[in-house]
Parts: sequence; structure tokens; C-alpha cells
Amino acid sequence: MSETSKSQIKEINLSHEMKTSFLDYAMSVIVSRALPDVRDGLKPVHRRILYAMHDLGIHADKPYKKSARIVGDVIGKYHPHGDSAVYETMVRMAQDFNYRYMLVDGHGNFGSVDGDSAAAMRYTESRMSKISMELLRDINKDTIDFQDNYDGEEREPAVLPARFPNLLVNGTTGIAVGMATNIPPHQLGEVIDGVLAVSTDPDITIHELMDIIPGPDFPTAGLILGRSGIRKAYETGRGSITLRAKVEIEQKSSGKEVIIVNELPYQVNKARLIEKIAELARDKKIDGITDLRDESDRNGMRIVIEVRKDANANVLLNNLYKQTALQTSFGINMLALVDGHPKVLNLKQCLQYYLQHQQVVIRRRTEFELRKAEARAHILEGLRIALDHIDEVINLIRSSQTTDIAREGLISTFGLSEKQAQAILDMRLQRLTGLEREKIEDEYQGLVQLMAELNAILADEEKILEIIREELIELKERYNDQRRTEIVTAGLENIEDEDLIPRENIVVTITHNGYVKRLPVSTYRAQKRGGRGIQGMGTNEDDFVEHLITTSTHDTLLFFTNKGKVYRAKGYEIPEFSRTAKGIPIINLLEVDKGEWVNAIIPVEEFVDDWFLFFTTKEGISKRSPLSSFANIRNNGLIALNLREGDELISVRLTDGNKEIIIGTKNGMLIRFPETDVRSMGRTATGVKGITIDQKDEVIGMEVLEESADILIVTKNGYGKRTPAIEYRIQGRGGKGIKTCNVTEKNGDLVAMKAVTGEEDLMLITTGGVIIRMATSDISTMGRNTQGVKLIRLDENENEFVSTVAKVEKEVEAPEQHEDNMLDDTEE
Repeated sequence: MSETSKSQIKEINLSHEMKTSFLDYAMSVIVSRALPDVRDGLKPVHRRILYAMHDLGIHADKPYKKSARIVGDVIGKYHPHGDSAVYETMVRMAQDFNYRYMLVDGHGNFGSVDGDSAAAMRYTESRMSKISMELLRDINKDTIDFQDNYDGEEREPAVLPARFPNLLVNGTTGIAVGMATNIPPHQLGEVIDGVLAVSTDPDITIHELMDIIPGPDFPTAGLILGRSGIRKAYETGRGSITLRAKVEIEQKSSGKEVIIVNELPYQVNKARLIEKIAELARDKKIDGITDLRDESDRNGMRIVIEVRKDANANVLLNNLYKQTALQTSFGINMLALVDGHPKVLNLKQCLQYYLQHQQVVIRRRTEFELRKAEARAHILEGLRIALDHIDEVINLIRSSQTTDIAREGLISTFGLSEKQAQAILDMRLQRLTGLEREKIEDEYQGLVQLMAELNAILADEEKILEIIREELIELKERYNDQRRTEIVTAGLENIEDEDLIPRENIVVTITHNGYVKRLPVSTYRAQKRGGRGIQGMGTNEDDFVEHLITTSTHDTLLFFTNKGKVYRAKGYEIPEFSRTAKGIPIINLLEVDKGEWVNAIIPVEEFVDDWFLFFTTKEGISKRSPLSSFANIRNNGLIALNLREGDELISVRLTDGNKEIIIGTKNGMLIRFPETDVRSMGRTATGVKGITIDQKDEVIGMEVLEESADILIVTKNGYGKRTPAIEYRIQGRGGKGIKTCNVTEKNGDLVAMKAVTGEEDLMLITTGGVIIRMATSDISTMGRNTQGVKLIRLDENENEFVSTVAKVEKEVEAPEQHEDNMLDDTEE
């Protein structure tokens, strides 16, 4: 290696060099590429595109020019980067679904909301939009600073005058090194009103500003759910808002429901959204979609989702919100450059910095116009002097050998400046006419008045603010439009699924083989005792309805299994099916284990501390636990109580802690005792003895005894009766109880025991899947030792028995029909 080469080598610390070099790179990205300036809301590339178009004269009132020509000018003069990057930026500025107020007026294919890319820049044409002209208005009046371009051969603006608050109006997004910005767009009129409010009242609070600027306004419209995220973002500069598509549910003449999507959340790709919905429907992750179409055209967006007739459109829509981009979140991070340094800004600071920029722009424009007026007045003063001494001036000029001699003679003779003397020499003879002399005088007096006004403006900051207000109001009148994005506040700050589901009473059924479904409670019409009933569901030969409860779509359902575990689901999460459909396997809804089945369902509206769950097992073991212990249940369930070997959970009831409990057995025994005889225990406790049973007997039911209630029993062969509760004395827990029914071969073993008041209806379900609904008041009141009366006719040839009995809310009975019609009614 030569001595020269050695002398050029410098030893440096690699760690220090990496730090300084990376810091230089990071600051270059932050300041010169990725973040917008708080004053004009533009990144350097956007600013350079607009200035290049302005410099080329491609204004809003001029013909379009090829996009390639504009891109070439931008990268050649101001932005030494890839042409595709510049063109893609210009394309976004021309897309009405990306910019709230487009800054580029595009002619040709500039892409679509489906994600289609724009045509090549050699095919498209562009020009400045009308509103982007406002960003550069007065740029030639020394309102902003210019700086050298990358090679020092051109000058470019360091910032634009920005006669409207573009940072908030159009928003921006960008990723720098170690930081990112994501500012949503806003409605022009609202932001201008916010600037006016800050100019009038510098002490205005952000809360008060939110009355003027309620929130972002996206070009694709849609909905914003709640104000809490907006408020946090406006107060701190950071926050997250939930965006949702605007959707309508239409009812077709056939009874089917159709979901119509008219507006999408900001920056959602429509084609990908439709693909995602189709994929979810194909994979059965969302059930109930029969057709999916995109009917969007030049008049607007329209995505059609047809819903299966037996499916609930609200539930389906809610699943779409959860699993697709029909609902998205927008993370607001209001980071911008302030004096060349990145800073997170709240709403008021954004408006204040813009207002300060406009004060500088107006002051500099006023100073420019004052200098221009003073220069012109100075010339006119020289012309006035010349006109007052015209003969002497003419003689002096005629006697001068050269222009320079004449100029010097005018300066020395009349005390003129060099500019005034040159103006006299340049004056045409026609200015000597009387009319022209008058024009010069009028112009001079007008300039004197103008300079006085301009000086008054510069001397009074309030006058500068008043000019800003007037020009902003004028701009608002020209470009203002309607807000597009609706802010939905009615209780949606922490929106839950059930807020979107109609509240209605439903019947939930589970079959012996584990099929679950729900139906509207109005499916069944009350019939007289002894009727044949209606076909409630289609079942297999070895299947029958085992559990039936009435609840609400908004209630939480606790499912207790024979193994003592508990699972949970919302009422609306149970799939709705037709009256004759069997439903879906419960393993598709709950993660139950093999050999485990549901033995009790408890609907819960709210988990409160002073309510309890009372448990009873097949062997007569009882337990009482606080309801609040079951508020948080995992998907794979929780242990509700520990069972002894060979025992099973039979019944669970909800109590207020001060009720009486009745437990009935298959052989017709019943015990009545206060629930306080069983102390409150933890969730996993085993319990204590509630009733002592014989070896061949087992518990078939447990009820909470309400005041003035009767005890109703139903037997296997369809017999039943009501007995006043007063006939059953209160005992201590753990006894054998007393007889409640005379069990014979005719009526069969007890299958159900209920506490009733006569103000409810009763549903009987048979092993053949037949359901009958009757008023409990129609069932005869009889003594403890009687057999009961026939409640339902069973098909003896099919060996049909009563399997399940459930209480439901009383239904207004339909007009009475002929008895034969009632018995044969299988089409209801």
C-alpha cells in the first residue's frame, strides 16, 4: 500500500460510527420523508408534487397533463427517489376513498376501493384540484421560506402557505424510524370552525372543541362507535377508535332477510372483504349465508348478503363484525413535525400551530404587499415631480448626450432616487396628457391609503386574526360539504354483542342425544288439557327432547352437566331453527367431554353476590353456592361441584338465599325444608344430604318453593295433578320426606315435580318428540295420595312416554275451537 493510500485511512470507533450514522439516517427519514409538517400537513413528497404542478402551471383551470411528465419533473428537480413511489403518492392524492378532499384531479384509471392499481403513469393525466390551489395561494408573495433542492440548482418551498388546515382535514399516515404517525381525516367546515374558535378564545378547552369537531370524518363514511377513543386521542394525541360499516337489514317478500352494506370502514379493501366473508361461509365458521353479491356501481357501494330463512340476520351480522373488516379499529397517533422536531399533539395544539402559521403567512404577505406598495409609491412620487416640472425635465433630457448623463442630471437637479430617475426616462409621452396625470395622482393617493391600512394591520395582531377568520370563512363557504361518518354514541362506548341483538323471549331445547336449538316462545299456542299436541321437532327413533327452558336472547345460559361441570353461552348464541328441525349437536356449541350431557340450564340476567345456585344430585346430595362464583367460566367449562362416585347432578335452581326447597323422588316421595339448612359453600364443594332415599329410588326433581305455590307432579304415563304446598309440612334437610303421589302401574313413576302458581303454562315433551302446551290452572288440584288425571294422550303402540316437563310464561289463549280440531291440530 502506498504512503498516499495509508494517509487517507482513518481509524474510527465502529460503535460510535454506527450510532452517529444511524442517527443521521433516522433523522433524515423523520424530517425529510415520513412525517408531515404541522403547518401544512404535508410530507416532503406531497409538497414537492404540488409545487411541481404549480410550477408547471397545471392548475385546476388548465388542461390535464400526462402524469409521467409531472413525475419526471418532481424526481428531476426536487425528489431524487423512484418514479413509482412518487406516482403512487400522486395516485393516492387523487383517490376519493383515500383523501377526504383530493389534492390531485386525476383523469383516467386511478385505482378503486377493491384494491385495483392505477393505470401506468404514461396513460393517466393529472392537474391540481381546486382545493389544492388553496395550499399554494400567495406562495409568490414571500409568505414562506424557500430552500435549495438536492443539487442546489433549484429552489423549493420549505412549507406551503396552506390556506386551510390540511393536517387535520386530510390526515396522514407514515412510518419513520422508531415512530409512526396516523392522523385521521376530518370535515373541513368543522376544522375551520375549530380554528376560528381557538382564534377567538385561546383558553378554549378540548372538551369545548369537541362540541365543534366531534370526531374524524372519513372519505368512505361508515360509523364510529362511541366517543371515548376520540376524546382520548384529542386530549393526549393517542387513542383508538372503532369503525364499522354502515349496514341495513331488509326483509324480502319471501320472509328472508338480506344484509346490505352501503359504506365500509376507512381503508378497507372491498374485494378482500368479500373474499373473507365467502371463505368464512365456505368453512362453516359463519353459518346462515345463502348468497353473497357485489352490486356496487358508479352510484355507490352495495354488498348484498342473503341470510338463510331460519337464521338470525343480527347474529350473523354480529359474527361478521367480529371476524371480518366490517368492523375495524383505527389507531390515532397525532405525530407531526414542529419546528423540525417530531411531537405528539393534542387537538388544540394542532389548531394552535396552524393558526400561528397563518399569522406568519398573513404578516409576511402584508409586509410583501407593503413593500410593493411603497416601491410603487416611490416611483409615482418621482413621476409627480417630473410632471410638475415637465418643461425642465424635457430640456434636461434633450440636452444630455447619454442616458446616464440624463439620469444623473435628474437625480442632482430634482433630488430623485436612481429608480425614480429611470422611471422618468422610461415614461411614455402619452403620460403627459391630462387624463394620465390624473390617473397617476389617483393611483398615488390609493397607495397612500393602502400603505396606511397595511401598516395598521402589521401594528395590530387582532387585525391579522380578523383577516385569517374572514379568509377561512370564505374558504369554508366555497368548499364545505356534509359530514360523511356518523358517530354512534347511544351506549356503544363498550359495545357488546347483545346490544346488536333484538331482546326477545325464546325457547331453548336440548334432546337426549345432545342436539340444541332455540325458537321464539310464540311458536306454541296454548291448548286445552288432553290435547294431542303439535309436532315440536323432528327426532330420530332413539332421540327425544330432554330439556326445555324459556329465557331471553340477552341472558347468559349456564349449562350444568351430569358430571358436575358448568358451561356458559349467551341466548343469542344458540342457533335458531324451525319448529321441526332437530338443531345442532351441543358439542358444536360447548366443549363437553365424551359421556357428559347437560342436566340443567339456568338463565342468568346478572351475576350478583346475594343470589345463590342450589344443587341436588341423583343420590339426594344438596349444595348452595353464591351465583357470583360462576361469573367467569372458561370455554372448556368449570367444576360446579364435586360428585361422589356413581352420583350425578340432577337439578340446579336459582334462589335469593331465603327460599324453601322441595325435592321429589321417582317413587313419589317429597321433602320440604328451608334452603338455609344448607350453608353456603365454595364452587367445588361436594355438599350435604338433602333427602334420604331408598336403594331403588332416585331424585327426579328439585324446586324452589315460592309463596302460595302448589306442587305439580307429572308421571311417566302422562298423568298429573296439583297439590297445595300446605299439605307438605316443613322438615329438616336429610329426612325421607312424605308421599306426594300414589304411584301405580297405570300412571307410572314420577318424571317431573314443579312448583306452580296457576299463572304459568306447562309444556310436556314426549319421547316421540310431541309437545303440548297447557295452562297449569287447567290441571286439577288433588290430594297428596291420589294418582292424578290424564294430561296428554300418548301413543301406546309406539311405547311413548313423557320425558320432560317445563314451565313457561303464560300465553294468551287463542279463540276456542272445536274440540276435534284442537286434538287433530298438527300443522300449527
